[in-house]
Amino acid sequence: MRCLSILSILAIVMTASAQTIDKQLYDAYDKYKESTIKDRRFKHAEIQPLIEKLKSDNQFKVEKLGESIEGRSISLISIGNGPTSVLLWSQMHGDEPTATMAIFDIINLFRSEDFGSFKSNLFDKLTIHFVPMLNPDGAEQYMRRNALGVDLNRDAERLQSEESKILKGIRDRTDADFGFNLHDQSRYYTVGYSRNPATISFLAPAYNYAKDINEVRGNAMKVIGKMNDVIQKYAPNQVGKYNDDFEPRAFGDNIQKWGTSTILIESGGYQNDREKQEIRKLNFMSILSALEVIADETYETENYSKYDAIPFNERQLFDLKISNLTYELGGNEYTVDVAINRFELEYNNHRNFFFYSSIQELGDLSIYYGFEELDATGMKYERGKVKEGAVAYADLEKLDFVGLLRQGITHVRVNDAPRSMRFTNYPIGVLRGSSSLNDRLSLGQHATFLLTKNGKPEMAVVNGFVVNLKTGETDLVNGMIR
Repeated sequence: MRCLSILSILAIVMTASAQTIDKQLYDAYDKYKESTIKDRRFKHAEIQPLIEKLKSDNQFKVEKLGESIEGRSISLISIGNGPTSVLLWSQMHGDEPTATMAIFDIINLFRSEDFGSFKSNLFDKLTIHFVPMLNPDGAEQYMRRNALGVDLNRDAERLQSEESKILKGIRDRTDADFGFNLHDQSRYYTVGYSRNPATISFLAPAYNYAKDINEVRGNAMKVIGKMNDVIQKYAPNQVGKYNDDFEPRAFGDNIQKWGTSTILIESGGYQNDREKQEIRKLNFMSILSALEVIADETYETENYSKYDAIPFNERQLFDLKISNLTYELGGNEYTVDVAINRFELEYNNHRNFFFYSSIQELGDLSIYYGFEELDATGMKYERGKVKEGAVAYADLEKLDFVGLLRQGITHVRVNDAPRSMRFTNYPIGVLRGSSSLNDRLSLGQHATFLLTKNGKPEMAVVNGFVVNLKTGETDLVNGMIR
């Protein structure tokens, strides 16, 4: 009885430890966050020094797998000596970099002296292979496709791209038991039909049109159930499930078919996290929690119910939703909701971007939501006016922008703005030459207009950002020069 009691106590202690390790990792994350990668638009040259320094760390094996179409190296970083092989690849799409950031954060954790028993457990039971930035040519241009113009995730069968051949080759060579296909998805996806953004979405891809579940796919579903348990602690009700329709050309679907239990992680949207730094942290947690349950084989006792309970993604979000706006047309008044999105336009060799906002939807949008929402009950849509006369570009900063907006002026004309300039930091629209404004509220229209009450401007929308004309407050990032 005494031995049984001791064993019981040990079991309780071990269970408590397992239950708290994710919280310890979450709290310690900033210590491991790779400081040289601060935003999404990094390039191949910026991760190469991080890879090179691992060559002098005998924990890691670093191997050049080959080169992209434009000659950029694609590397494999391996650690651990366990019998279970795990392969993780990121940035198959060049403009989907969140998990690449998280991979280098995880590598920093692995290089540290912290969490020794946790890491020893992983390295004794797993051999972990990372392929960060599979599509470096796409990353260079911050575009989805590779230099051939091919979507690598539709090249698993034909294998025309060098990058596709590399991924297929390393999958076959490692005979990976588990694979992690790491992507980014639109920030406008929601968890089911809720207002919550699908910050992280998981999927165990189907391997046939019937969406059958064999042991390989079933194991991926079980691991996802465990991952969801962890992520719900830090992003509650913000986990979705990606569409599971079978795509016969896709790598995730085929790698599942080839015998590797494949888990898709999609990084979506999160309030006030355009650069995806919080979502980067959630990737860090998702991957580590998965590695732990694979190493300990605790996923094996799961059934599919947790996976099945994760709601599928729906596209229910916009950047700004304005509700109950009165719109006058042809002498009649109508009540409409207006949805606006802010699109990124690149400059500086794809390193930076500015926003161009336009109206994406009109009408009854009661089933949709906004990252920002404005109830315009009692307010009317009004097209703004253009300030009389032209303003010198150098004198723009001298203008009283809020004062102009209060007068109903949303645009100024500037004839000498440099042709290279496409945006300003000012809460006003800038027109070149004789450009005119659209009279109607319409789809695709540039999102700059007034919201009036009793005939006086109360709010302004400037390039998709709200300006409170009572207080002058705004979160505007940039205006547009058109």
